[in-house]
Amino acid sequence: MTFSAATPFKPAWWLPGPHAQTLWASLLRHAPRLQRQRERLWLADGDFLDLDWYGPHQADTPLVLIAHGLTGSSQSHYVVGLQRALADLGWASVALNWRGCSGEANLLPRGYHSGVSEDLAAVINHLQACRPLAPLYAVGYSLGGNVLLKYLGEQGEQCPLQAAVAVSVPFRLDHCAERIGMGFSRLYQAHFMRALGNYVQDKRRQFHARGAHEHLATLEALGPSHGMRSFWEFDQRFTAPLHGYADAADYYRRASSRFYLARIARPCLMIQAADDPFVFPHSLPAPDELAAHSQLELHAQGGHVGFIEGSLRQPGFYLERRIPQWLHQQASQAPD
Repeated sequence: MTFSAATPFKPAWWLPGPHAQTLWASLLRHAPRLQRQRERLWLADGDFLDLDWYGPHQADTPLVLIAHGLTGSSQSHYVVGLQRALADLGWASVALNWRGCSGEANLLPRGYHSGVSEDLAAVINHLQACRPLAPLYAVGYSLGGNVLLKYLGEQGEQCPLQAAVAVSVPFRLDHCAERIGMGFSRLYQAHFMRALGNYVQDKRRQFHARGAHEHLATLEALGPSHGMRSFWEFDQRFTAPLHGYADAADYYRRASSRFYLARIARPCLMIQAADDPFVFPHSLPAPDELAAHSQLELHAQGGHVGFIEGSLRQPGFYLERRIPQWLHQQASQAPD
């Protein structure tokens, strides 16, 4: 089955319900293998971010920054799939690994979180310096989408991006922390708690191995890395104190992208599913909360970063045709 860029999304009949849409690709998809070039970007605080480049290396080729979701990486199927789709369009892309997500623990006690727009800003500034003639775009998934929308709102008219796409965004982090603790979604929560606990524990082992006693003491003082059963617990114990928030509630309030949407000054497409098992329907922004050039594309089905279509024999990935199509449309409308 083939799809044109204009074909509407029709959920795969063989993946009934939001959980099948959410889980199928991450568990069973054979993502394409790409020969990418890794770059390490050193940050002002002495830590690093790893970037994976793919596509043409011409100076003025459009360049797309891709930000993954919680516990993901540049190896996530949706990142690799989009990089291939963008290359088919003749565009270049850079997949960002948040701190500690590239297969190597980062160097500081702090890590990444849903409001870490300062790290995104550092990457975008770096890309501008590397490719000053290239039109720059960005795509964020889930946590990465929340960070991207927050960044767009913070930058306003000063934003260097031409346009942006955010997918399956947890617009209200406090709502998301509640929703993921309900019903079947508690299985996702348990998975994230194990993964985040391991993320902290890996840091502790690294700090111990290289004699970083002050960093180790900082993490040890916050309590055990496992045994937490909810995002509220993890964010209260680790995220808030490590990243300058008073507590989990303060973090959720200051990092939730919904509070930044009105100040976005660049064309922005947000792709959501009404049946997203991480996001309440009432967490989605109302039309009057969106900036003039923002569009919320809300589908009845699709799950969380799912949007699988086609047949079991030949599945299709709506996001990998819709996002390049929309970005290309924005590029064609941009003034010379």
